[in-house]
Amino acid sequence: MKDKTVAILEARLGKQLVELVAKRGGRPVHAPALAEVPAIEPAAIRDLVAGLEARPAKLAIFQTGVGTAALFTATDALKSTGKLLAFLENMTVVVRGPKPTAALRSRGVRIDLSAKEPFTTTEVLEALQGAAIRNERVLVQRYGVANIELEEALRARGAEVVEITTYRWGLPADTKPLMDMMDALERGKIDAVAVTNAAQVYNLFALAERLGRSVALRAALNRTLVASIGPVASEALKKFGVAVGLEASPPKLGSFIGALEKALGR
Repeated sequence: MKDKTVAILEARLGKQLVELVAKRGGRPVHAPALAEVPAIEPAAIRDLVAGLEARPAKLAIFQTGVGTAALFTATDALKSTGKLLAFLENMTVVVRGPKPTAALRSRGVRIDLSAKEPFTTTEVLEALQGAAIRNERVLVQRYGVANIELEEALRARGAEVVEITTYRWGLPADTKPLMDMMDALERGKIDAVAVTNAAQVYNLFALAERLGRSVALRAALNRTLVASIGPVASEALKKFGVAVGLEASPPKLGSFIGALEKALGR
């Protein structure tokens, strides 16, 4: 990565990525493209727990560690965590990846089904192939946006989907770093763009659309090495007509940085 400029769109682990790029001799440009905005309503969580008492769910799907932890923080405040844990004991508990797994295990929750790498909706649905969910309630812990593909697939199998919303993804309050990055991209001053979440792509283009710069952004990205952490981020890039220069396998930071370093060293 020596003397290569790498734009980093990651927010939560942005500092870690900046340090990894700098350690390898690169010049990191940190331009966070999303912010996790709390969207948990205590009344909704209270109703959720009460609803489970009236009509239990057959299955619960946990998609993110942040959202799972936020759910339990809310039930702690409502003094209803014990009830939720008892309900989960009688459900089939499904996890999308290691982060929700860790959050659930910290609460002593048994895990029944786990999606395989690369932890996309495809793998979640594969894990659910043998589950009998027709006419059953299924809890889906939502991540920053609704997982339409997952929810439609569950409804197509006759399930009643109950969504649990704990946070959403929005643009950062300060979008100047993103606008400065767009300027640098258009001037050819960025060697690579690191995309670690599909929502970063949607937010980046939402901002560009607001500024009337979507066409210029797409063209600039297609002149630049765009690195994707995995298939979900890659699919988002393709939706906006952006060519994916590399995709990490497995979709983890270590392999992502390794692949990026190799590509920039060619």
